[in-house]
Amino acid sequence: MAKQLDELDKKLLTLAQREFPITARPYQKLGEKLGLSAQEVIERIKSLKEAGYVRRLGGIFSSKKLGYISTLAAAKVTEERFYQVADKINQYLGVTHNYRRNHDFNLWFTLIAPTQKSLEEQLAEIEEIEGLEVLRRLPAKRFYKLGVKLNLEQEGQDGDRD
Repeated sequence: MAKQLDELDKKLLTLAQREFPITARPYQKLGEKLGLSAQEVIERIKSLKEAGYVRRLGGIFSSKKLGYISTLAAAKVTEERFYQVADKINQYLGVTHNYRRNHDFNLWFTLIAPTQKSLEEQLAEIEEIEGLEVLRRLPAKRFYKLGVKLNLEQEGQDGDRD
């Protein structure tokens, strides 16, 4: 049976989403708010990750504000090479998302790079991967960002949207 969230798990997840401390000891700060030690916070987060409640814990930066260039890319990949192609694409440090779609263009990913030239060079390399048949660049013309922060402490309430 999957791990059930207890009230402390819900408080920890809600707090981590809404006000993760930017400090040298963030788990200690979270623990102080929850009556736990830093190690207990770390162990709970590990357990929640293993159970599938947490996929990733990390910062989200505005690549555009940092001066980076990005694009969404859609690829047609042969079925027999799909996972090998996805693994090779994931090796690029600037790949932030990579997912499968039920479509002719069955592999979609986002790529960021410090310059347009670097972005184009990486995309040209990716186009040469065996099994990748077509690659379409889909750079954003306008940016829309919707953030969702769930409140797990209150049953039935929607999350806040940024």
